[in-house]
This record gives sequence, C-alpha cells and structure tokens, in this order.
Amino acid sequence: MAEDLSDLHSGPGDTTVAEFATYEDYLDSQITPLDLYYLEDKELARQLVELGYRGSGEPLKREEFESRKKAAENFRLSKRLATKVLASHGKVLDKQPFLKALAEREEANRSGKLTSIIFIRTHNTKGQEVSGYIDYAHRLKAENFEAYFSGHRPLLPRPSDMSFYNWETQTCTSNATPNFQVIADNESGLLFKNKRDRKIVNVDPKAHPGDNTTRTELKTDEHIQVVIYDHLTRRKT
Repeated sequence: MAEDLSDLHSGPGDTTVAEFATYEDYLDSQITPLDLYYLEDKELARQLVELGYRGSGEPLKREEFESRKKAAENFRLSKRLATKVLASHGKVLDKQPFLKALAEREEANRSGKLTSIIFIRTHNTKGQEVSGYIDYAHRLKAENFEAYFSGHRPLLPRPSDMSFYNWETQTCTSNATPNFQVIADNESGLLFKNKRDRKIVNVDPKAHPGDNTTRTELKTDEHIQVVIYDHLTRRKT
C-alpha cells in the first residue's frame, strides 16, 4: 500500500515538487531551524539534505526534481488545455445519445487519434429531408461546437460536407476534406479514402466498413437516422 501511495505521488500530477519554485526551495523545506543553529551555513545544510543526512525520507536528486517538476507542469497544462478546448466539457448529455456519442469522440478527433465520419439523415429548418456524411474532425476545427453540445442548434449535414443530398430539391454535392478523399464513381458505392493512412472506409451498411474502422448506428430522437464510422488512424511507416 505504501508503494502504491508513493507511485501516486510520483506520477504526472505530482504535487510534492509542484509547490516548490526551485530545487533549492525543495531542499530548504527539509532544513529545520535547529539545523541552521548548529551548522550556521544554509548552503552546507542544503548539501547535507541532498546527501540524505538531513530531512525525512530519501531526498530527490536535482535531475529527478527537475524531471518531476516538468512532468507536473505538462500535466497541469494538458488538463487546462483539455478543459478549454473540448466543447463538450461539463455538458450533461445522458438523455441525448447522439450528442453523448460525439462528446465521447471529441478529444480523439481533435488530437488526430481518430477520424469519425457521421452519417445523418434528418429534416432541415425548411422541413426538407436531407442526408450527408460529415468529417467530424474537420468540422470540429472549422466551427465552434459549443452551440451543438449546449443544445442551441442541431448538427445538420451541409452542401460543404463530404457528401450531401437534399431529397426534395435533389441537390447532390461531394467534397474532399483535409482527412478524406471522396470516391463517388465506384461500383461498390460511395467510399471515403483516409488521407493519412490511405485506408478505405466503406459506408455500405451491408459491407465491412474497412480496416481499422467500426460502424455504430445510434437510436436517437434527434434525427431520422445516425451512423458513426470511427476510423483509427495510423501513419504509414
């Protein structure tokens, strides 16, 4: 148990070193007034602490202190960044399965670990039935998703997305994105080619979605139909 606690204190969020601005401050924290009274030299007292003759427990060497301090600072910054960047942070979405699914994928799509394709079939603001395939990672970078996660407006497919179709006006568009190339003239149907690892994502519900890709259909009252294709991206070596 003691070892487990020790591991926790030496992890990336280590507060043991975070409270000290310098290594000298860390050494000073283990020097008592009585040490200074007898030694009459703070620098000598620091050296004795560093050598393990003063203070409590095994002292950290300067290199280890600096390493832990840097790790603690990086951990703190990463937590702040995640809190600031994620539009879904702090949102309660338990009763909104579609938005909850997007929130669960937001960080991975922002970081590039995942590229998700969202198929939505729904009605637009004019009551027209529309459908389309959305490059989630691209839309995350192109616009503020706070309004979607807050419920102020629904996420809808647009003519500027990878694929869009208006069933009433028969408007049909397709566009490449920074993450995917659209392959529309294929006997297998509509395909998307990931630009990072060049893998094909097949959106035919009767076919296998492709290497490193999973297909998830969501039951939701927000739209007529929602399907998410999660592609785990891997760089070519």
